[in-house]
Amino acid sequence: MTHLDIEAIRKDFPILNEEINGRPLIYLDTSATSQKPQSVIDITTEYYTHNNANVHRGVHTLGTRATDGYEKARETVRQFIHAKYFEEIIFTRGTTTAINTIAHSFGDIFVSEGDEIVITEMEHHANLVPWQQLAKRKKAVLKYIPMNEDGTLSLEQVKETITEKTKIVSVAHVSNVLGTINDIQSIAKIAHENGAVMVSDGAQAVPHMQVDVQALDVDFYAFSGHKMLGPTGIGVLYGKKKYLDQMEPIEFGGDMIDFVGLQDSTWTELPTKFEAGTPLIAEAIGLGEAIRYLQKVGLDAIAEYEHELTAYAYEKMSEIEGLEIYGPSAEQRAGLITFNLAGVHPHDLATALDSHGIAVRAGHHCAQPLMKWLNQSSTARASFYIYNTKEEIDQFITSLKETKEFFSYEF
Repeated sequence: MTHLDIEAIRKDFPILNEEINGRPLIYLDTSATSQKPQSVIDITTEYYTHNNANVHRGVHTLGTRATDGYEKARETVRQFIHAKYFEEIIFTRGTTTAINTIAHSFGDIFVSEGDEIVITEMEHHANLVPWQQLAKRKKAVLKYIPMNEDGTLSLEQVKETITEKTKIVSVAHVSNVLGTINDIQSIAKIAHENGAVMVSDGAQAVPHMQVDVQALDVDFYAFSGHKMLGPTGIGVLYGKKKYLDQMEPIEFGGDMIDFVGLQDSTWTELPTKFEAGTPLIAEAIGLGEAIRYLQKVGLDAIAEYEHELTAYAYEKMSEIEGLEIYGPSAEQRAGLITFNLAGVHPHDLATALDSHGIAVRAGHHCAQPLMKWLNQSSTARASFYIYNTKEEIDQFITSLKETKEFFSYEF
């Protein structure tokens, strides 16, 4: 058993005092966006109240404070994911922007006609559509690693799919639908043996487990702040310096330039080369505080607690007749469960649960190819975090049974 003081943690999240339809809020939609602790809310407010100024420009006191806070956040991120160099951390709007930057900046330089880009059918649209469009632009071949029946990947299939023609391999560290935890380190090794670069979408991994980009040996890694207790509108692109140095920016304007002439311009050094215009200052500072909060709780403890919750929910949900769970066993998945209840549309199910104060996600989860693979148009998803409890899961299970009864199904 994990020895976290969950009640103390819950008190750090003011939104958990909300009532929804006369019921205490039970928030089971962290995979879409996490709630924010008071410390993150406070530090963002503090920036706007006491330190609001632009960065990298003014020599006045407020400008210096803002710049110090912004760049301190970058160093906090570097240490958090164990990147080697400060310059390898690029702030973006989120995972989507980060992957699009790789696809345009790296892809347009290094991918040629006939080259292969390898992904999987479990990818979020943010890690699928950019590669689809790159393949179209460059007349490259987009290939998919076949999945096992339980939504996992076998390394044998990875080896068969990646060839010497492969230039980019991009795989989610954790699936936002199946909860599958992919062996990114081994996939990266296979990619590198074939001369390809390894990209990973870490949006569902970084908030929930220890991530060491050097140990994984990924060439690029992307994640979002809002899924890890931080503000919306901030994310991170990690890239190995040797590649970022060769890549061209895809946005142009203030701060990212070195010299501007009438006909041509040159770019400043990393990481500012990829951060055109006024950056996400308050958001980056908030992300730094979110990381400090996660480190205080402990990523290993978070992973252990989430596994307990997920295993508990998985067992209880498996006992409900007519409820189908998608993805691997509880032992092989991260803290989310995607499911359908026979005869009840996921949107109707989510609406019924909301009437009980329970927030879950319903829809295609930005993963339409995966829905097709599952032979479903949409699904419901419950996702768990450090502010959830077994008591909340019990209430969730009770509400699922009541919803099933309401739609005239027997227990």
